[in-house]
Amino acid sequence: MRNLIPQLIAIIGGTFVSEDLTCISTGLLIRESHLHPLVGLGGCLVGIVAGDFALWFLGRVGGRRVLQWGWIQRRLPGSKLARLQHFLDNRLGTAVLAARFLPGTRAVLYIVTGALGNRPGQFLGWSLAAALIWTPLLVFGTAMFGDVVVTPLASLVGSRAWAMIATGGCLLATLNLAPICIREESRSRWIARLSRLWRWEFWPSWIFYLPLLPWLAILAVRYRSATVWTAANPGIPQGGVVGESKFAILSKLPARWTLPSVLIDRPTVEERTRQLQRGMQEQCWSFPLILKPDASQRGAGVKRVHSIEEAANYLDSAPFAVIAQPYHPGPFEAGIFYVRLPGAARGRILSITDKQFPQIVGDGHSTLAQLIWRHPRLRMQVDTFLRRHINQQDRVLAAGETMQLAVAGNHCQGTMFRDGSHLFTPELEQRIDAIAQHFSGFYFGRFDVRYTDERAFLAGDDLAIVELNGVTSESTNLYDPAHSLLTAYAILFRQWALLFQIGNANCRRGIQPTAVNELVAVVVGFYRGHRPDPLAD
Repeated sequence: MRNLIPQLIAIIGGTFVSEDLTCISTGLLIRESHLHPLVGLGGCLVGIVAGDFALWFLGRVGGRRVLQWGWIQRRLPGSKLARLQHFLDNRLGTAVLAARFLPGTRAVLYIVTGALGNRPGQFLGWSLAAALIWTPLLVFGTAMFGDVVVTPLASLVGSRAWAMIATGGCLLATLNLAPICIREESRSRWIARLSRLWRWEFWPSWIFYLPLLPWLAILAVRYRSATVWTAANPGIPQGGVVGESKFAILSKLPARWTLPSVLIDRPTVEERTRQLQRGMQEQCWSFPLILKPDASQRGAGVKRVHSIEEAANYLDSAPFAVIAQPYHPGPFEAGIFYVRLPGAARGRILSITDKQFPQIVGDGHSTLAQLIWRHPRLRMQVDTFLRRHINQQDRVLAAGETMQLAVAGNHCQGTMFRDGSHLFTPELEQRIDAIAQHFSGFYFGRFDVRYTDERAFLAGDDLAIVELNGVTSESTNLYDPAHSLLTAYAILFRQWALLFQIGNANCRRGIQPTAVNELVAVVVGFYRGHRPDPLAD
């Protein structure tokens, strides 16, 4: 009896970590006669039912707040949630039983069931019924047939204990991989995760930039300063590292070639909304408009709004300075990277990125979500697209119907970047150089430009500058999936070598770079106090 209580506590506690792994381990211990079958089965049953009810109770207490969690919203957009509520009201037992046999679905279903307020007694009863079917099958099935795997592994590894551990891992992997083989969404998600190993353009930024650090150290030694590059653009605070005002930068460019902007910086939502309306009247704008933070990184917080109500909702959720711009339909956008050595009569275009907005084509019977999951590239950023179009996930696109999934020309938000060398012309370079030299103290950065007619764009006559980014902007053609990883790093290393060279030239002309401690304070302060929603439209 003294051993039974600790065994029961261990088994019950184990189910709160992993129900399936605990059941498999219990079955193997029963097989080896290290555990009484009733103790093992009873502990698993108690722990599983208690865990199920804890999830239900979490949903009940958290209520609607739980349904706002990102990982639940991605799985249950509004339309699906309404259908699920109707289903649970009528077929709660079917749902609970099905979830018990489909690993990976239980937590979401049980929390949502609690949040929707289904009767606890009924839920508890069905949870117990499902556990009474599932648990003996898994525990005693492992006990009866586990030796088929354990014995060969033991002879291979020379230890029955290690063979049991390996068997448990194999059985757990089989249980969790089974739904992947069945569900299209799960298969696509795993394929996307594996594809990231070689599709480097989707690597996290901190991983992609790691090989750059030794090169930055070499450049710092060569130029005898770790921050000399911050002097590259003396007309922008810290050269444009982070937190610079987009509105202030655009105001220093020729109005003819920039998209007009209105800065919204009043303290209250009512004042901010009135400020926007006055700006629209003065500029003779109509909806749709683009709203975005005056200081942000990687396209975070960009939103296309179609009414004053949508604009007010955005301004209510964005308690920081915001830029409003008329929506430029394009349909083209380019990133033009420009450099000029201080003292040089002319600058040059270092690279051009041809931005291709993501779009999906309907087949007449698949939902938008299904089309995205099946697309070999779009599924790499599926969470971004599904959250952005959360109310249209179940919409069936007509055969041949095209739907654009993003309006922000940012790679993190789903836009594909292609090397735009074919867009280079001397006329375009001359125009960009004239625009850049109009901005006193600007030598290095990227113009994000929308245009309508390619021929006029190549002639330097059709440009609407949306943004100008400073020293930490990227020569974004490096993300072209047709490039090799070595080519991408060659572009990145060249860009930073030029940045250090320009910064050093400005230092020789009397410009002071930002001190290390000041630079750290600026970066840390920005990311601590400025957190716009990363999802762009």
